[in-house]
Amino acid sequence: MADPVKKEKPKKTFEKYKPVKACVKCGAGMGEHSNRFACGKCGYTEFKSQKKEAKKE
Repeated sequence: MADPVKKEKPKKTFEKYKPVKACVKCGAGMGEHSNRFACGKCGYTEFKSQKKEAKKE
């Protein structure tokens, strides 16, 4: 007889990565980058607004 297969617990490596917002096109979670939000499923990209204040003297 064959040995019983041991069930391994699933690894929690990606547990800390949670989607920040939902994609407008497909509804999947979008990943947050330094300057954009990107969907890994459909490729939709939404750029963050960059507000730079220029100090004039």
